[in-house]
Amino acid sequence: MINILENAKDFTFVDVLRFRTQNHPEKIAFTFLEDGEAVKSSLTYQKLDLQARAIAAYLQSLVPPGSRILLLYPSGLEFISAFFGCLYAGVIAVPAYPPKRNQKMSRLVAISTDAQASLILTTQELLVNIENQFSENPELAKLPLIATDSIALNQAHSWQEASLNGSSLAFLQYTSGSTGTPKGVMVSHSNLLHNEQMIQHAFGHFDEEVIVGWLPLFHDMGLVGNLLQPLYLGMPSILMSPETFLMKPVRWLEAITRFKATTSGGPNFAYDLCVRKVTPEQRANLDLSSWQLAFNGSEPVRAETLEQFARTFADCGFRKQAFYPCYGMAETTLLISGGIKTGSPVIRTVQDAALRQNQVIESVGDEKETRKIVGCGRVWLDQKVIIVDPESLTQCPSGQIGEIWFSSPSVAQGYWNQPEQTQQTFQAFTADTKEGPFLRTGDLGFLQSSELFITGRLKDLIIIRGTNHYPQDIELTVEQSHPALRSSCGAAFAVEVDGVERLVVAQEVERTSLRQLDVDEVVGAIRKAVSEQHDLQVYAVLLLKTASIPKTSSGKIQRYACRANFLNRTLNLVNQWIAKPQEIDLIQLQADIEYLWKKVQNPVQEKVGINTNTSANRSSLMKEEQIQAWLISHLSLELKIPASEIDIQESFAYYGMDSAIAVNTVGQLMDWLGFELEPTLFWEYSNIESLTKHLVEKCNLLSVSASVGS
Repeated sequence: MINILENAKDFTFVDVLRFRTQNHPEKIAFTFLEDGEAVKSSLTYQKLDLQARAIAAYLQSLVPPGSRILLLYPSGLEFISAFFGCLYAGVIAVPAYPPKRNQKMSRLVAISTDAQASLILTTQELLVNIENQFSENPELAKLPLIATDSIALNQAHSWQEASLNGSSLAFLQYTSGSTGTPKGVMVSHSNLLHNEQMIQHAFGHFDEEVIVGWLPLFHDMGLVGNLLQPLYLGMPSILMSPETFLMKPVRWLEAITRFKATTSGGPNFAYDLCVRKVTPEQRANLDLSSWQLAFNGSEPVRAETLEQFARTFADCGFRKQAFYPCYGMAETTLLISGGIKTGSPVIRTVQDAALRQNQVIESVGDEKETRKIVGCGRVWLDQKVIIVDPESLTQCPSGQIGEIWFSSPSVAQGYWNQPEQTQQTFQAFTADTKEGPFLRTGDLGFLQSSELFITGRLKDLIIIRGTNHYPQDIELTVEQSHPALRSSCGAAFAVEVDGVERLVVAQEVERTSLRQLDVDEVVGAIRKAVSEQHDLQVYAVLLLKTASIPKTSSGKIQRYACRANFLNRTLNLVNQWIAKPQEIDLIQLQADIEYLWKKVQNPVQEKVGINTNTSANRSSLMKEEQIQAWLISHLSLELKIPASEIDIQESFAYYGMDSAIAVNTVGQLMDWLGFELEPTLFWEYSNIESLTKHLVEKCNLLSVSASVGS
């Protein structure tokens, strides 16, 4: 039987793991790849159950049932044991990601405070670093820190089964990006079990499937999709860290090849990254023929991406029919809609002008102003989706775009300790028929032959690379980045550039600063602050005249109007900065890079015939000038900045380097230098000068070690 829990009315995920343990104790449930290649560790159902009971017993001795427990873990199997330890103890897990070095604690403080966390679980390896980082944050420093991998397994005998049922809360999912006003989505056991059942039907999953995933486990797609779905059905799950994927995207595809994965996926940007970064030589060793379902969700799905990826990896056995566009959100546990497993993605070409008027008119002939929209499938089981006019709250007629409303047992219980927002978002009824309750998704779209198409967002939420960012958080960061900027007079919004969502900030300047405004200094301060605090690249900075930003009569910023005025070029500008690669002198850029690369090449290697394949020999030949040249050239290429404008003493954040670019650059740097580096390198050494010195020292140490060894 595929799923004997399918008809159970009041099971919990504790029952699921206990069932797997009793029936297949020695079966490997999870395997973790340390570097995306070598198997670091694995968990059988029996081992996971034992660790979960030991952690649960320890927690039961410290806190009462229902307490909120903050989970700060790196990617790995320790998180899985801790998460189930919380479930077994009857406490509420609050998954989050451990802060990077030199990173502000504002988001973590906001989550901990909102959830009223009782204590923090982590690993022994991270414990000391977290304690040091928390020392200057009294809100976090007061919370007890426990390393779960130091809890003795014999404590499992003291575990007392918690009194749980389907309505018991399993965890709080804090939507990514929330800092100032965090929202913890309350996910119950029944929500989880229903959504897993729905994913099984939508994805056509059997227990013979194999899942490979790199998505972060503290986030809904990684947690519900790559962790709980395989456990629900008894399928093996092969996991690696997001950093591993970003450093070398080919590792994801190599793992699919090696383990003959049938299901794997991620946000749209992941497929774009593979197209850009995986070389023909690497593709020659890939076999993607086992990949039956390549889900694509969490951000807008681009038709161009589907075409490019399918074409690029066709010779590797990848079939375009494997693509599975889908739609979901934390408020619905995970999945809302998805297609037919054996079908091809549904793509519609519509008139762009009509789309801007919330009308859907399919394109015919050779019309120029058109847009391709990818369908995100249909709803499954006992769920319902309707399209509603957000003003009148009545159902839209066919062919009209409106807000997507959703009704399902997968819809979560609301936002933790926020009854008003819960009422507004989770308890919507249509004005005319009084049908409901529905979840208001805040997303815009339309239905066509039961296929759901997403066209935009009603709410101000900004989604870039699958991560949510709240504009009010970014606006606060911007206004505090420089004294010349006015308080509460900025707007952050997203625009589509070459099919990708990019961040734009519009900000008023203080009247007293208008005459002597240093535009470069202000723009640099904004880009640096946004990069450091939100891990985002700014596409455009619009500096506005005093009292000119669009506001409502009550004084609220009109972000939608700001966006429209930016696109129409009608904002009252003092000055602006826009990152437009096409305006860079590409010939000069290439000349700069070629000059720098001549510095990088070491003619001594050819003259003396040194074997440069060993890390020791390569390390001994690396010079400060060469490493600087490499870093400058790569920063120039990745961020589209002329090499001549890059200051080695200026921070990487100043140039807008985000985590995706930083981690991927570390991967390329490792290949070039020939030895391992930490993915957090660009956070530990904030500019080219300090990073170069560190790398030279590391090269010299390796060279000395190699000489002694020989």
